[in-house]
Amino acid sequence: MIYFSSASQNALLYIVTILIWGSSWLAIKYQLGSVDPMVSVAYRFLLASGLSWLYCLISRRLLRFSFRDHCFMFLQGASLFALNYWLFYLSEITLTSGLAAVIFSTIVVMNTMNGVLFLKNRLELLVVVGIVIGLFGIILVFWPEVTDFESGNENLFAISLALLATLLASVGNITSARNQRKGIPVVQSNTFGMTYGAILMLILSLSTDREFTFELTIPYVSSLVFLSVFASIIAFWTYLTLLGRVGVERGAYATLFFPLVALAISTVAENYQWSAYAGIGIVLILVGNLLILKK
Repeated sequence: MIYFSSASQNALLYIVTILIWGSSWLAIKYQLGSVDPMVSVAYRFLLASGLSWLYCLISRRLLRFSFRDHCFMFLQGASLFALNYWLFYLSEITLTSGLAAVIFSTIVVMNTMNGVLFLKNRLELLVVVGIVIGLFGIILVFWPEVTDFESGNENLFAISLALLATLLASVGNITSARNQRKGIPVVQSNTFGMTYGAILMLILSLSTDREFTFELTIPYVSSLVFLSVFASIIAFWTYLTLLGRVGVERGAYATLFFPLVALAISTVAENYQWSAYAGIGIVLILVGNLLILKK
C-alpha cells in the first residue's frame, strides 16, 4: 500500500486544481460553435448539478435550509455558476483561452475590494500597491490587442465582458463566504447554486428564443463532460479541500498558476503569439497578486 505524506497530498491537490482549471479555458473554446453559449452553460450546470444531487442523496447530506438561505444560494448560483460563465463563453469568441484566464486572475483584486466593501475587511498599503501593479500588468498583456485598429473595439468589448464575468464570480465568492458563515456546507450550497444557475440559464434561453441544439461531436461532448465533471465538481472539491488543509491565503496561490497553464496550452493549441508586453505584463500580474495575498 502506497502512503502519501500530508505535504505530498497537499501538493497533489494543488497540481490537480491548477491543471484542471488551467485547461478548462481551452475546453470552453470547444463549446463555441453551433450551440448558443447560453444554452451550453445551461447544459453544463444541468449535468453538474444532477451529479451533485446524486452525491448528496447517496451521502445523505442535509438539504433543508431557510428561504433566506435559498435566496443567497440563488445569488451564488446566478453569479458563480451562470451569468459569469455565459459572459466568459462570449468573450472567448474573440479572446484566446489563455488571455481569458489571465483576466480571471484579477479575481484576487476584486475579492479584496469586495471584501472591503461588503465584509468590512481592512485595506492595507501593500494591497493597494499590489492592485496597481496587477492592473498595469493587465494593460501591458492586452496592449497589442487593444492597439490593433482593425479589431481594437471588438477586443475591448471582449475584455469588458471577461472583466464583468470576473466581477460576477467575485460576487459569487463573497456570497459563498456569507453562506459558509451561516453554517451552509460548501457541497450543499454549490449543489443548490448550480441548480439555480442552470434553471436561470434555461429561463433566459427560453425567454430570449434561443435555439436548443446539441452537437453530437467528440469535441463538444467531451468538453461538456470535462467542464461539468472535472472543472465544475472535482476541481472545486480539490480546491476547497486544499483550503481546509492549508488555509485560504496559501490555497489562493493556485489562482496565480493556472493562468500560466492556460497560456501554455493556448500557445500550442491556439497559436497564441507572445510579445514582450505580454511577458512583462504576466510577471507584473503575478507580483501584484503575490503582494495582495501576502500577509
